[in-house]
Amino acid sequence: MTKTLLEQLPEIVRAGKRRAEQILESLEGKTRVGLQTRELVTPARDSNWQEFASVKAATKPGVTLAGEMPLVNDAAGQGELAGKTGRGWFNRLIYGDNLLAMAALLAGDEHTPSLRGKIDLFYIDPPFDSKADYRTKITLPGGDVEQKPTVIEQFAYSDTWADGTASYLAMIVPRLCLMRELLSEQGSIYVHLDWHVGHYVKLAMDEIFGKEQLVNEIVWKRQTAKGDITQGATHMGRIHDCIFLYGKSENRIWNPVYTPYDKEYLEDFYRHRDADDRRYQLSDITAPGGAHKGNPHYEFLGVTRFWRFSEKRMKELYAQGRIVQTAPGTVPRQKRYLDEMPGIPLQDLWMDLQPVQAQAVESVNYGTQKPETLLERIIKASSNEGSLVCDIFGGSGTTAAAAEKLGRRWIVADLGKPACMIMRKRLIDQDAKPFLFQAIGDYQVEAARSTLGRKFRVGDLAHIVLGLYGALPLPAEDNPGRNLGYLPGERVAGVEAAVPAAGARIAAEQPNAAGTAATTTKRILVFVDSPQKLTGLATLKKAQELRGTHLGGWDKVVVLGWNFTADIGHAIAGLNDAKLEVLVIPPDLLDRLKKKGDKLKPEEVRFSTLQYLTVKPMERKKLDSGEAVTVELDNYVLLSPDALNLEAKDKERLQAVVNRDPLALIEYWSVDPDYDGEIFRSVWQDYRGNRENDDDPLHVVRKAVLSGLRVKAGKRRVCVRVVDVFGFEAEVVKEV
Repeated sequence: MTKTLLEQLPEIVRAGKRRAEQILESLEGKTRVGLQTRELVTPARDSNWQEFASVKAATKPGVTLAGEMPLVNDAAGQGELAGKTGRGWFNRLIYGDNLLAMAALLAGDEHTPSLRGKIDLFYIDPPFDSKADYRTKITLPGGDVEQKPTVIEQFAYSDTWADGTASYLAMIVPRLCLMRELLSEQGSIYVHLDWHVGHYVKLAMDEIFGKEQLVNEIVWKRQTAKGDITQGATHMGRIHDCIFLYGKSENRIWNPVYTPYDKEYLEDFYRHRDADDRRYQLSDITAPGGAHKGNPHYEFLGVTRFWRFSEKRMKELYAQGRIVQTAPGTVPRQKRYLDEMPGIPLQDLWMDLQPVQAQAVESVNYGTQKPETLLERIIKASSNEGSLVCDIFGGSGTTAAAAEKLGRRWIVADLGKPACMIMRKRLIDQDAKPFLFQAIGDYQVEAARSTLGRKFRVGDLAHIVLGLYGALPLPAEDNPGRNLGYLPGERVAGVEAAVPAAGARIAAEQPNAAGTAATTTKRILVFVDSPQKLTGLATLKKAQELRGTHLGGWDKVVVLGWNFTADIGHAIAGLNDAKLEVLVIPPDLLDRLKKKGDKLKPEEVRFSTLQYLTVKPMERKKLDSGEAVTVELDNYVLLSPDALNLEAKDKERLQAVVNRDPLALIEYWSVDPDYDGEIFRSVWQDYRGNRENDDDPLHVVRKAVLSGLRVKAGKRRVCVRVVDVFGFEAEVVKEV
């Protein structure tokens, strides 16, 4: 008989705890997860160039200016954790699986200490509806296209709901365990859910945090009416969410929050007015418990009682007009003025916070966006200024936006590229302090360990990739890394040619001596780069060398890469080698292998070409106040549209934009005018919808003028980075 969900829950929790324990045990190993800093964002929006010199100086190693934050130029771009003062701390926006992100935060590295026990507040709003539509609408000149979740997001989502609520709980439990490890002893966690999974998660949290650590079940009325109540409906309107608040210990941070009095309450309790029209109520000043609680006993205005105040204090209040006796012999009472009262202590029924309307100033057009007032209330109640606040389901970035305004440090993470772009733009819009945009350093490596086991070898993975590309491996003696292969069609080094996979064989039509066409099979070498490396210029030169010398030479070499240096397009263009091809290994390949294993066929796997950017020649001028650099975009070539998760009609619409207006595909671009080759420090940004620069919501501005730069001797190394509407990046580095 199939077990009910309640019967499955204990084992789900045990399994989730075991998984979390395995992650914690692996933190001491050499293969621990790390974070890679993709960008240090200094919000500018084409402005404040007079301040650039001080900002840049403040981010140079060892240099600190008053009011600025130093940056230690280390591998993580993070520097020393600086505790309560916040000096040296940069807030973080992390792209990637939040389980891996938390593992990296727990692990730390030689430059960045572990954040174990350092986070004062978690707020999470995880997805809780298995039928939710997570497609992203992208508006382009000529019409909209709808992007389905990226392949990595799709597999994460399918894992989450594969077996309904049981799978959801299997996803959330290890994450809750790691969040508990990251929480400080004074920390709290708020988990925002609805009726789909809410109370199953509460039972799991009772096991993880302790039932006695449940502080409140908060009911938030998120809307006034619900569209699912139509004629013939057989249920009430579902208009509230639940937020479960747990503490790490009894010593959690708690700052009382008050809500305004409503009109009816004021009329009932503050019906008296002074001559100056100040409203007040009369409150009891006798002391329950009498002598047993040590209250003073004396006669005042002819009335003998146990009182709340000492006789001396009572006389002072009477002299100030704060004690009132309405008639001789009646018990005196105290005046409490409305304008001196903070309000009603916050209750667990939140009826006063409205959802984000489409026309609201804070709206970022994100389906599950929560109002800033909600997060402000939570952050004020359960953190102090300088506390570290974290949201691992970042979504629209409301947690980061509210924490930034309230003077808290923050970390947010999300698996969705669209969500990360929305958060980055939102924080720039509100002129946030400089923050880091980071990603999981070895995402494919971690995915490979999950798929092939913790002891997987890079060569084993390369061998699988070769087969899915349709290539055969070279003999072991000529292939020590197991990452070299060839497209079959002839005898190579004593290996009998096999029948080529569909579409894999590349043949060239060449004229023979008689002038008629004859087909000759090219000798094509295939080189699979490591998932632990960034494929860049050095790798391409190595591939060229292998093409020329290995086993007598080859007609062409194909490089298959997992991760690429941001300037890879520039490197390929610079080599200008028609006999070199660089392709992207599908980022979802390991997830698909996990699902299908040996049943995954080469014809089901598409290896795509890379996107790349070109810019016009840059101009550099000396000014009275320093230097100016002008950067202008020239062209952008998109990753193969076939690699994008779009419907056929949307691919056609996209192709029309590619042909007519390729720069319309750029969502965001930024410039570092002093790129050091390690940390990209963007001090100028523009993005679609930024009205600071123009009124065209569908295009970025194409020219950036960076003035007020400090005079620099010799060449200036300028880096330009773009992100397209689908979340893919490209970069150009120029010396001016």
